[in-house]
Amino acid sequence: MEHRPGGEREPRRGRPRSAAAERAILDAVVALLEAGEPLAGLSIERIARTAGVGKATIYRRWTGKEELFVDVLREIEPAEPDVSGTGGIGDLRVLLESMRTRGLAQRSSVLLHNVFAQMKSHPRLWAEYHRTVIAPRRAAMLAAVARAVEAGELRGDTDVELMDDLFLGPMLVRTVHRPEAPLPDDLADRIIRLLVEGLGPGAAAARPREDAGHG
Repeated sequence: MEHRPGGEREPRRGRPRSAAAERAILDAVVALLEAGEPLAGLSIERIARTAGVGKATIYRRWTGKEELFVDVLREIEPAEPDVSGTGGIGDLRVLLESMRTRGLAQRSSVLLHNVFAQMKSHPRLWAEYHRTVIAPRRAAMLAAVARAVEAGELRGDTDVELMDDLFLGPMLVRTVHRPEAPLPDDLADRIIRLLVEGLGPGAAAARPREDAGHG
């Protein structure tokens, strides 16, 4: 992680005084990345010069490049969904749909695709992204599954984390591991329907398969 000269790490002090300055910093990173600059080549000094601010302005908001780059990713990724925090299956559907939308964005955005590809060769950056973005998303899904169990929408005699993995797995495979796989609009509903028919407290009556022919 890149810190202030002399090895001193200035404590985080919250947002900069100027929202315009923060906007300029984020835009500067995006502009440099769009111009083909690799993540490894972006220094705080270069970013500050491009944004027209001093390095101290950056360090007042971010302790180093990893935190800054994670916020840049939040800017260029689709926005986090609004989740009720009280629903079970309903919130789970919202979170799965958000994951599908992010998958579509990564397929259509050269910038997002390139940044994520580079992130995997930067362990500190990937760890920061996992800690501040991926882990909270997983926690939100796990909480939604737990609420669905409490509401009687899912069985109460099965491990909640395992059920969470079963919901998450198909969307993760489609969005990450099979980039050529289709991501249809109804994918989240199909995943939920097929799993709930097996996990619901009252198994649905046998019905003809509706997913024949889908990828």
